[in-house]
Amino acid sequence: MYASLNIAQGGFQADQAAFVAALDQAHARSFHSYFTQYVLIDDKAGYITVDEGDYGALPAGLLDRVIETVPGKLNDEF
Repeated sequence: MYASLNIAQGGFQADQAAFVAALDQAHARSFHSYFTQYVLIDDKAGYITVDEGDYGALPAGLLDRVIETVPGKLNDEF
């Protein structure tokens, strides 16, 4: 099953590339955030990155689509 019709034509390699791109974005964003970054499956975009700070606790609809998490790296305690 492919998460997006756009990447279904490209097959496994396109699906994997979309996931790696979303994961890279989550890692890049985590260095500038106090919040956990989530990679979610999206029906239209394939994979998206969501910052927990945008939503507070993730709603159940989003939480069910999480496939990877990256903890935020900012810390005020030093």
